[in-house]
Amino acid sequence: TCVASSGRHEKMQRTLGATGLLERFGGRIFSATEVEHGKPAPDLFLHAARRMGVPAASCAVVEDSPFGVEAARAAGMTSFAYAGGVMPAERLTAADVVFHDMRDLPRLLAAGG
Repeated sequence: TCVASSGRHEKMQRTLGATGLLERFGGRIFSATEVEHGKPAPDLFLHAARRMGVPAASCAVVEDSPFGVEAARAAGMTSFAYAGGVMPAERLTAADVVFHDMRDLPRLLAAGG
């Protein structure tokens, strides 16, 4: 698992630190500042997959934005769109799976979409 965000590393350090998740992703945090084109281009997700040593087709992306879903699709990755936050589900319909409750995510990932 990793984090591949449009945010800068400094922002991710703060937000992941505030939620207690920073330690879980140590050394596996990737920012759009590391690639030429951010989302909706696939560059960030492809960069993260390469760094993690995982083929793009084997990756699952959890997103909450249309640009992120578009980037995942362009990278050839399975996309799981979280519609339980501020983004309406109808804006995320390009995803392979749209879900509303994070408690469902482990089951959805295990099922492979």
